[in-house]
Amino acid sequence: MPVPDEGGIALRRERQVLQLAAAVASTLRTDFVFSHETAALLHGLSHYRLGEQVHVSQSWKPPSRSSGRQLHRHPVDVPAGDRMLVGGRPVTTLERTLVDCARWLPGDRALVIADSALRAGADPVVVDRVLGDARGRAGVRRARRIVALADPRAESPGESLVRWHLDEHGFDVPDLAVGVSTPVGDSWVDLGWPGLRVGIEFDGAVKYSGGAYGDPAGRLLAEKRRHDALVEAGWVLLRVVWADLTDPARLIARCHRALVAAEARSVRRR
Repeated sequence: MPVPDEGGIALRRERQVLQLAAAVASTLRTDFVFSHETAALLHGLSHYRLGEQVHVSQSWKPPSRSSGRQLHRHPVDVPAGDRMLVGGRPVTTLERTLVDCARWLPGDRALVIADSALRAGADPVVVDRVLGDARGRAGVRRARRIVALADPRAESPGESLVRWHLDEHGFDVPDLAVGVSTPVGDSWVDLGWPGLRVGIEFDGAVKYSGGAYGDPAGRLLAEKRRHDALVEAGWVLLRVVWADLTDPARLIARCHRALVAAEARSVRRR
């Protein structure tokens, strides 16, 4: 699942990589398994800034010229327990895919995939085993950080990216899907710090666009009522949209101001 973008660039890239993967599957004659971002794509996981290359892992080291702009070969022996078939194609398991991406990709892209893999059913115990098997190899230290941050309760790539930026800047990691009692019933906050009653609501505009999400006007009205109830319950809510993620410094400054003000209010109440 790509992130939304106005020009459809992410969807075009996804289709391009899937077409390349199909071509690779029909032409490679040696043993291989789709891995890394390509495996994530074939598993149907969320991704962010998908690369243009198809990734495969093979137990032999190919000539350098055999990897290029469209195909990246990883000279790694993937054991049978870390392989499966998806649509009849050899693909690394969810757990192996999570770890490979966490070792290989920049942190923001890796966390989007890791959260999605856990939502899709990746077993944390198996993830830890795969990480242990990779001990001493490149990227394992970074991967451990991603695995520690990963959470299946993150409902969208946007929530994953907000958490990544907060962690990068030393913030306490916010809780996810925070339950809140309001004057009109139980509600929730996407991400937040319950002790300070500060929350972050990530607004992916797609949920207000109709289709499978229902009537847009009805969705907006229900969201307005939910927001008002949370504010009445004493919460400060920061609205974040995709455009905000292009300026992480501004996002971090907003969060810092809200948390400092909440801490001051908390001190005054004591």
